[in-house]
Amino acid sequence: MATTTIVAPETVDQPSKKAPKKAPFKDRWLNKYGWMRRAPLLPALVFVIIMTQLPFVATLIISFMHWNANYPTDTSFGTLDNFVTVFTDPALRSSVLFTILLTVTVVLVSLFLGLCISLLLNRNFFGRGAVRTMMIAPFLIVPVAAALLWKHAIYNPVYGLWNGLLTLVGGPQPDWITEFPRLAVEIELIWQWTPFMTLILLAGLQSRPGDILEAAAVDGANSWQTFANITMPHMRRYLELGGLLGSIYIVQQFDTVFTMTAGSLGTANLPYTVYQTLYSAQDYGLASAQGVIVVIGSIIIATFALRTVSSLFQEETR
Repeated sequence: MATTTIVAPETVDQPSKKAPKKAPFKDRWLNKYGWMRRAPLLPALVFVIIMTQLPFVATLIISFMHWNANYPTDTSFGTLDNFVTVFTDPALRSSVLFTILLTVTVVLVSLFLGLCISLLLNRNFFGRGAVRTMMIAPFLIVPVAAALLWKHAIYNPVYGLWNGLLTLVGGPQPDWITEFPRLAVEIELIWQWTPFMTLILLAGLQSRPGDILEAAAVDGANSWQTFANITMPHMRRYLELGGLLGSIYIVQQFDTVFTMTAGSLGTANLPYTVYQTLYSAQDYGLASAQGVIVVIGSIIIATFALRTVSSLFQEETR
């Protein structure tokens, strides 16, 4: 009986795929087809540069100057004294520390409450759409209007809601803004930013893979095991995204501080201090240095936010 022998074909080394070589800058610059794509965007690009970048460059230059409107003849350039003052002056250092405390407190508490609320809203119940709409409403209110609402309708010691509720049970009648100024500002911002966190986290919950949840239920996993081993690892990137985006906005928070306390009683954060330095002290150089620090802090946070968003999309497309 004849036997056939199968001979494996010889393996041929596949040439390694190299990344296409990038054309020189001169060729790309003179490529008319590239300009056909870029030309429609030029007006918008020029507008953005004029409205955002040129003012920032001017602010950066002024931050290195001694320029106080009260002393117009005493102006000099080329000094780091303004930046040294920001980090050595006790009042300015206090505003920087309160900005950090305010940002961390509001973001962490809003994330925790947003996670709890999103877990409830992710369930099926009658009127869920109406409840979701009402939960989002605080985030849609104009910040100044929200601050006025809390200042007069809730915190007021005479006719405010909280003291009215305490009157029913015979409780004390504190002046909330005077006795607890920082807490009052933090609670108002938490109320306003919790819906934002809820939206992000609810979207994360609804993107959980259904087959994995069904497999966990078949294996006998209870609610806590499912939450700890499946939901929370999946929600990590959404928690990071909500925390970073919330930090960008809270660092720049001005409306609530200005409306509720006018920066008094230790509630002056860095954006309000910039306003006070510019319009009250008329110190343009110092105010510009404070503004540059706020921008740098926002850019650092935004960089982490963009990396988180890019990693989020990369994991979704796998």
